Amino acid sequence: MAKHKLVLLAACIGLCLLAGCTATQPYEAVEKISATDVDKPQAMQIAENVLIDMHFVIEKADADRGLIRTQPLSAAQFFEIWRSDNVGAFNTTEANLHSIRRVAEVTFWQEGGRLCIGCDVQVQRLNLPEREVSSSAHAYQMFSKSTPAMQRLAVDPSQEREMAWIESGKDTRLATEILRSIEKCLQQG
Repeated sequence: MAKHKLVLLAACIGLCLLAGCTATQPYEAVEKISATDVDKPQAMQIAENVLIDMHFVIEKADADRGLIRTQPLSAAQFFEIWRSDNVGAFNTTEANLHSIRRVAEVTFWQEGGRLCIGCDVQVQRLNLPEREVSSSAHAYQMFSKSTPAMQRLAVDPSQEREMAWIESGKDTRLATEILRSIEKCLQQG
């Protein structure tokens, strides 16, 4: 029995090592896409549908300014396989380690007789101050009023005053994925 466990462990370690040797696909960011056979209202409707399919909630859609902005969307966790807002291994890992949310903004403008569409995705990370820990036995209370048996997020009022969403930069991979999805829907017509 112990021999089988040892073989199984060795096989798992071997598979993990081989997984790191796979070739990575080159990534090319898309800054904008162009459309010729569609007007701005149609393109905006398609973009709204793409964002809604990705579980974003539209905060503002202004046809005059050519702008669609979403409300912040909390990043998907590893078990939410139906979600597509984490693009790439880094973004997936970050979303599972931290409280991350993203805001997407899709813009529309005319350039040389063509309708151009761009996308910008801003990432925010939750900054939750630590609490004083008097002993290692109470380390589980570092961020919340949890007990050893029940872990829950119930922050102290002093922590709540200092809790904030901090800008963490852009997510060009998600912006590219949104633009590619819009382009695919535009081509399908």
